[in-house]
Amino acid sequence: MELPGFIHGMWRLNDWNFTNKELLNFIEEILDLGISTFDHADIYGDYTCESVFGNALKEKPILRHKMNIITKCGIKLLSEKYPERSIKVYDYSYKHIVLSAENSLKNLNTDFIDLLLLHRPSPMMNTDEVARAFSKLHGDGKVLNFGVSNFNPLQFELLNSVLDTKLVANQVEISPFNLEHFDNGNMEFFQKEKIIPMSWSPLAGGKIFNPTTNHELNLTNTIKDIGKELGTDKIDQVVLAWLLAHPSGIIPVLGSGKIDRIKSAVESSNYKMNLEQWFKIYTAATASELP
Repeated sequence: MELPGFIHGMWRLNDWNFTNKELLNFIEEILDLGISTFDHADIYGDYTCESVFGNALKEKPILRHKMNIITKCGIKLLSEKYPERSIKVYDYSYKHIVLSAENSLKNLNTDFIDLLLLHRPSPMMNTDEVARAFSKLHGDGKVLNFGVSNFNPLQFELLNSVLDTKLVANQVEISPFNLEHFDNGNMEFFQKEKIIPMSWSPLAGGKIFNPTTNHELNLTNTIKDIGKELGTDKIDQVVLAWLLAHPSGIIPVLGSGKIDRIKSAVESSNYKMNLEQWFKIYTAATASELP
């Protein structure tokens, strides 16, 4: 599976308060910018964002053939929609995976999902159950590709070892404010196994704009300094350029409801960061010099 340089995330779709027509126009503008992949999850918006997006697609079904749709399953939230639940759990049973995917197909108004992800690793994951569900969904043509989210290399390998249709992606949090996957071996694993790394929260949930600690302030100032060298005063562009420079092929998942912000993000691919600039941000992020 091949994806373009950016993905647009729909986690906050309900917060943008779009009318159906406004959302349809927004989707078309994003497609015009060259972003053709939209990221969902069954639980987003308390189980409502998929259907909001799908209702917009009903107005112009031809758009479905111009896009890739990613969605996730496995987390069962406490919700008024499911009053029988008493605690949040992760469910990777055959029944739940298949039912969740079929619900997503209905909500998104589509016949197939381009990429289905397991949302988070579970200490109770039965890999044989997952494999059976994936085989069923793939065989029925309902899901074309599979991946995971927030998995470490061992968890990924464990699941991949029992699958007929191998995993193609792992969506994890990567930013200068979160280097977890530089430390747990994932960045090397992505390259070794040719896995697509998708970065959720690439701008650290807005931390780059509002640093609250001395470490965060120093990191943000370093990012601003690199921006001056690159010729931009937009620190989001610098952070995205830092991610795009990595040899693993990180694909940032954008999450803004403002088209100007998305245009700015896309323009970050025009800024080519050199090795010293990349390491200045990395060492500021780790708050220590290289050994």
